[in-house]
Amino acid sequence: MARPRKWRRVCGLPDNSHFGPLNTPIDHDHFVIMSVDEYETVRLIDLEGLTQEECAERMNVARTTVQRIYSDARKKVAESLVEGKVLRIEGGDYEICNGFQKTCGVGRCHRHRHGKNEGGLK
Repeated sequence: MARPRKWRRVCGLPDNSHFGPLNTPIDHDHFVIMSVDEYETVRLIDLEGLTQEECAERMNVARTTVQRIYSDARKKVAESLVEGKVLRIEGGDYEICNGFQKTCGVGRCHRHRHGKNEGGLK
């Protein structure tokens, strides 16, 4: 029996879920699907400048898990850019942070800075 997957804490859903060329046909061969937790690792590491260890603490997972998620996310971004595919962000094993976790980094919390303090689980 497989071990159950652990929920990854994310700060919030992206404002836009589709990115890419405007002239791409709408079919599944021209899409790359990135999970919400993959998006969150890119946001935390590349945009917020966190280390993988800090990212892991925020997401409530092991550093090795973040390393794997981040590697998968970077490959998907590269595939989208190089092959001209639309990047769609959807799905994954995540819960949306309510903004009151010890590891939230409230002063730097994306949700607090952008006034999105509604919580919930996905």
